[in-house]
Amino acid sequence: WCTSEEIGEQYPSLELSDIYLVIGYYLRHRDEVNTYLVERQRQADAIQQEAERRFNPLGIRDRLLARRS
Repeated sequence: WCTSEEIGEQYPSLELSDIYLVIGYYLRHRDEVNTYLVERQRQADAIQQEAERRFNPLGIRDRLLARRS
């Protein structure tokens, strides 16, 4: 964990007041935010699996080298 001020130091484009607003929003809507994040991760995993199914990364080096020859 880090403080709001430390977040501001790491991301100087953010205003400290906005950082506090986001933290406040999260604290008031924790369940909804966590549900949203879990769903987004599930979607990202599904997209990753589909991409790997369609474009199998195994053997890609050999296929690329074969194209060069």
